[in-house]
Amino acid sequence: MPRKKSAPSSAAKLFVLDTNVLMHDPTSLFRFDEHDLFIPIITLEELDGHKKGMSEVARNARQASRFLDELVGGFTGDIDDGIPLSEKSQGAATGKLVLQTQAIDGALPASLPVGKADNQILSIVMALHTAQPGREVVLVSKDINMRIKARALGLAAEDYFNDKVLEDTDLLYTGTREIDTAFWDRNGSRLESWQDGNRTRYRVSGPDVPDLYLNEMLWHEGEQPFTARVTDIAGKTAELVTLRDFSHQKNNVWGIVARNREQNFALNLLMDPDIDFVTLLGQAGTGKTLLTLAAGLTLTLEQKRYSEIIMTRVTVPVGEDIGFLPGTEEEKMAPWMGALEDNLDVLNKSDDDGGDWGRAATRDLIRSRIKVKSLNFMRGRTFLNKLLIIDEAQNLTPKQMKTLITRAGPGTKVVCLGNISQIDTPYLTEGSSGLTYVVDRFKGWAHSGHVTLARGERSRLADHAGEVL
Repeated sequence: MPRKKSAPSSAAKLFVLDTNVLMHDPTSLFRFDEHDLFIPIITLEELDGHKKGMSEVARNARQASRFLDELVGGFTGDIDDGIPLSEKSQGAATGKLVLQTQAIDGALPASLPVGKADNQILSIVMALHTAQPGREVVLVSKDINMRIKARALGLAAEDYFNDKVLEDTDLLYTGTREIDTAFWDRNGSRLESWQDGNRTRYRVSGPDVPDLYLNEMLWHEGEQPFTARVTDIAGKTAELVTLRDFSHQKNNVWGIVARNREQNFALNLLMDPDIDFVTLLGQAGTGKTLLTLAAGLTLTLEQKRYSEIIMTRVTVPVGEDIGFLPGTEEEKMAPWMGALEDNLDVLNKSDDDGGDWGRAATRDLIRSRIKVKSLNFMRGRTFLNKLLIIDEAQNLTPKQMKTLITRAGPGTKVVCLGNISQIDTPYLTEGSSGLTYVVDRFKGWAHSGHVTLARGERSRLADHAGEVL
């Protein structure tokens, strides 16, 4: 049993970290503010067992071990008293790190086998709880069953929440805002409007302006429907510009027209040269990939703004893995790119004038400008004048998302597509997905835009299946 220290302040809790927390986020050591952390020896053993390999888990295990080495290596005091975290975390964490330095044995029910690592950690939590009665001892674990067992034993247990951008994804920024007719009464006392080419610009001032975000889409329906994008905000004054109507055939993008309001918003962002980063969220069949590819082909082949389209996605299988695949990088990625092929078929059919030969030539031209790349080889690359499309981005962690987006060089546009209700990566949730993370962090930046596509346009069968199944 560890010797009792002088009673700490009741406000500072003692968090016991499970191994999966460190392997999920190595910086979790510095995310507990004024509270103290306890690392059991079995956690270090498990970290050591997972450090080999090139997977994200192995990299995180090695990084966590490096952080611990720096903390322990630079400490000259009594390790039993705890290692201060404030210097290494630059003041973000003011608590201490306590390492298990002697055998700790807590009485567990006979039904829990002692040899299992999870149960050894539970035993330590129980012993600490008994040894420090005036202090709240909490187990932090990403393992749901571990938390259930802890609560069944009367111990406090929590998930690791620090990486969650939002508790409730219903609060996630949608990129659009419906305004009512009273909006103009409240914010139109000094209303100005002027013509800018084919578009109209408005300057509004009022109490609603501070709640707006740059590049947010405003709309209202009625006898005179109105759609506009926020282009500038200064205090209580905002500038709006009306949108281009991509639902009209004369403004078609590679033969594709917007079928609903959100698709029109998305095409306005995709076709705007000042927007460097676009995120599109939506259920299956809302048109995310089709709109992006149509805009990409127009910008690459017709307007020559980008030299080529690079498309990548996370290779997480929904069912059983089909094993190693032969061939080049593009050939290995081919089974994952069925969505790309399906959408190219639709886009190629829009060219009816050229006949079969014309379509075949167009298809070859399109394929020569679209490169399919694996995420595994993205580190260290820089893309110049490219359109980078990241499909199924909900399966990326925030760290992987940062690695990908920072590949963008001058003249490159990045588009992230995904559906946060279809996450296949273990330990990722709607709240901690890299896609949720970038939508929340990029909102309000002058060169980024986001739209949540709401209406499915695939087929009546797909729409009905999405509702009833």
